[in-house]
Amino acid sequence: MPHYFTLEEAEALLPRLRGVLQEIQQERQKLREVEDELDALQVQALGNGHRSRARIVELQETMERHIERFTMLLGQVQALGCELKDPDMGLVDFLSLRAGREVYLCWRLGEEHIAFWHDLSAGFAGRQPL
Repeated sequence: MPHYFTLEEAEALLPRLRGVLQEIQQERQKLREVEDELDALQVQALGNGHRSRARIVELQETMERHIERFTMLLGQVQALGCELKDPDMGLVDFLSLRAGREVYLCWRLGEEHIAFWHDLSAGFAGRQPL
């Protein structure tokens, strides 16, 4: 049976979620930077050969560490029982009941409180004020 969050339960998780989501966003940015450098080096290595090889290996190892950290942080969000919908926006949904039907309480990083909900199929575009 799924866990349905009350508004109070979901709000109580926000301080913890803020920190984890900020770390997730930082890890995603670091991953993008490593991927960009790795892509450029791999193209360069086609003509250059071995000189870029050590840096490519180093970047691949760095990327693996960032992926592991990112995965661990995602696990922290999932362990709280909520759903991370968009890591770049810091968008999180909390399964809840409203007038006897399943809905999501919807919050995103930067918002002080949970002030919106939407139908399960509506997504962020369908947010409505509580």
